[in-house]
Amino acid sequence: MAEISAKKRIWGWFFFDWASQPYNTLLLTFIFAPYVNSVLGDGSRAQAAWGFGVGAAGIVIALLAPILGAMADTSGKRVRWVWLFSMLYVVGAWGIWFASPQDFDLTRTLMLFAIGLIGMEFATIFTNSMLPDLGTREEIGRISGNGWAFGYVGGLFALVIMLVFLAESPTTGKTMAGLSPLFGLDPETREGTRAVGPLTAIWYIVFMVPFFLWVRDPRRDRPSKGAVKAALKGLAGTIRNLPRTPSLLAYLTSSMFYRDALNGMYTFGGIYAAGVLGWSVVQTGIFGILAIITGAVFAWIGGRADTAFGPKPVIVTCVLVLTAVAVSVVMVSRESVFFMPVGPESQLPDLAFYFLGAVIGAAGGVLQAASRTMMVRQANPARMTEAFGLYALAGKATSFIAPLSIGVATALTGSQQLGVSPLIALFIIGLVLLVWVKPDGAETQ
Repeated sequence: MAEISAKKRIWGWFFFDWASQPYNTLLLTFIFAPYVNSVLGDGSRAQAAWGFGVGAAGIVIALLAPILGAMADTSGKRVRWVWLFSMLYVVGAWGIWFASPQDFDLTRTLMLFAIGLIGMEFATIFTNSMLPDLGTREEIGRISGNGWAFGYVGGLFALVIMLVFLAESPTTGKTMAGLSPLFGLDPETREGTRAVGPLTAIWYIVFMVPFFLWVRDPRRDRPSKGAVKAALKGLAGTIRNLPRTPSLLAYLTSSMFYRDALNGMYTFGGIYAAGVLGWSVVQTGIFGILAIITGAVFAWIGGRADTAFGPKPVIVTCVLVLTAVAVSVVMVSRESVFFMPVGPESQLPDLAFYFLGAVIGAAGGVLQAASRTMMVRQANPARMTEAFGLYALAGKATSFIAPLSIGVATALTGSQQLGVSPLIALFIIGLVLLVWVKPDGAETQ
């Protein structure tokens, strides 16, 4: 077999972000979550249910992520693990088609959604761990940023396809472009909107082809018998030794909180806008387009800032911006904007939320790319997949806190606005913990 060039390996790796982004863009945030809100007909109930469902998936991911990472480091077969979890992704995404409003089973729907989400998150552990193999220490910040930007563009294309050709308005039965849903899909049973599941699955299958063609695991010796036991023992040792690497420990803990808060924003942005502002799927989709465009542009810019200044100042800046956004979101409703009363016909709440969505997209894209680079700087190069397993653990160990705390706060107060306020505290905790993170990790400890 001919040697695969470094450029092809990088582009193959980029295509995972392109292929997987629609699960976040279409299902988690901008299309399917508002659809659940419209089917249930109660914004607070929908937000609480979404929180409990996503939180349950987060617990599963937190428990298994570091174990899988340690096993992959020992076996060296990361691509095989990506194949396995890609199957979960496709099954879970496709299952969304069965969430018919006439026979809507909330438990079954959330279970299928969680299966796909777990598949995506686990596959991401193994693809993230490949980042150090793609370039030098100086290059990986730019590569990471470009990957996130490329993924956002993929999500944007998928979202535009949904809004223009498939997702129908529940009142008119037409898409954003005034068309009937493609393929004769029935607007009465919301088949156009439910097609988001099969579209997400097919998109992933098609665009993962370059990844599987061009990305290869480094050649390693065949693992000996007892390798799995040794991997788990090594993982236990790594966790025990975390206090001896204070910068890594501080970074994992900090990212645990600020990434959880960011994921909370993504997860509840669409369902919040649908419930608080009364937005339709189309309006939420436009909100998504703005967020994705700013995310793509700023992820690309952030990759260059990462290369110039290092990931830590980039992360600090983004967390500060997102904290301000989290405070602002609570102060935007149909009745008032930043405590200024507005009339029922005013578009100011919509414009304010569109602006906040654009800022979330911009800062969130940069933050995720820079966080991935920072993990490479903090980790032991010989145990990189295990490190990203711990990184996933850090991202998911408290990943149930944001959705569950939002679910609980929303259920207790009956208010979607007050329900999202826990995100403010999570961002602040993450920001404070960054004080103990050294820019170059173990090298300066």
